[in-house]
Amino acid sequence: MEQFNQLWENLISSGINLGKSIIAALVIYFVGRYVVKLINKLIKKMMERRKLDPAVESFLSSLVNITLTILLIIAVISALGIETTSFAALLASAGVAIGMALSGNLQNFAGGLIILLFKPYKIGDFVETQGKIGSVKEIQIFHTILTTADNKTIFIPNGSISSGVLTNFSDQDLRRVDWSICIEYGEDYEKAKAVIEELLNADKRVLKTPAYFIALGELAASSVNITIRAWVKSTDYWDLFFDFNKNIYSEFNKNGIGFPFPQITVHQAKN
Repeated sequence: MEQFNQLWENLISSGINLGKSIIAALVIYFVGRYVVKLINKLIKKMMERRKLDPAVESFLSSLVNITLTILLIIAVISALGIETTSFAALLASAGVAIGMALSGNLQNFAGGLIILLFKPYKIGDFVETQGKIGSVKEIQIFHTILTTADNKTIFIPNGSISSGVLTNFSDQDLRRVDWSICIEYGEDYEKAKAVIEELLNADKRVLKTPAYFIALGELAASSVNITIRAWVKSTDYWDLFFDFNKNIYSEFNKNGIGFPFPQITVHQAKN
C-alpha cells in the first residue's frame, strides 16, 4: 500500500511538473510570438529611417524573422524540459543530411546575397528572367517575387536568377522603340516617310537627342518595309509604341497610303 501511495505521489508530482512545463512553454510561445512581431516592427522602422534599399530591407526582414522564430522554438523546447544540448547535437548530426536535402535552398540563399550585393535589379523594376516577365514585387531570402502584367504572382528561385540571364528593362532611363511599317509596292516611299516624320515630330514623348531614324528597311515578297527607330524615356515605351501604331494606321488611310497583304502572282503557261 505504501508503494502504491509513493507511486501515486510520484505520478502526481511528475504530472504537476509536466503541467508546469507545458504552461511555461505555452507562455513562452505566445509571449515570444508577440516579442518577435514587436522586434520585426522595430527593425523595419529602423531600416525605414535609415532609408535602406527596399530589396535589402525585404531580405533582412525575412532573415531576422526566420532567425527569431528558430530561437523561439529552441526556447519552447527548453521549457518543456528537453535538453537543448542534446537537441543541438541531434540537429548537428542531422545537419549534413538536411543540408544535402536543402542544397537548392542554400544555393538560393547565396543567390539572394549576390543579388543584394551587385543589385542587378531592385523592387519596382520590370525584368525578364527564366522565361518570365514582370515587375519585381519583393526580394526574399530564397525567392524573388514578380508580378506580371496580367497580375499573376511568380516566385523565382534566387539561385537560378543569380546564375542565369536577366534583362532589366528599367535599368536605363532611355529606351529605343522599333517599328517595321509595311506599305504596298508602287506607293510613294517619300510620301510615307513624310507622314511618319510629321507624327514623330508632333509627339513630345519622342526625344530629339538621340534623333529618330527612318529608312527603307526591306523589299519583301509582298511589301516595302520601312524601319523606324525612336528614343523615349523608359516609362513612355509602351504608351508610345501602341499610340504610334494607331496614328500610323489612321494617317496612312487619310493620305491614301495602302497597307499590303500577302500576294501570289500566277503566270499561265501558253500552249
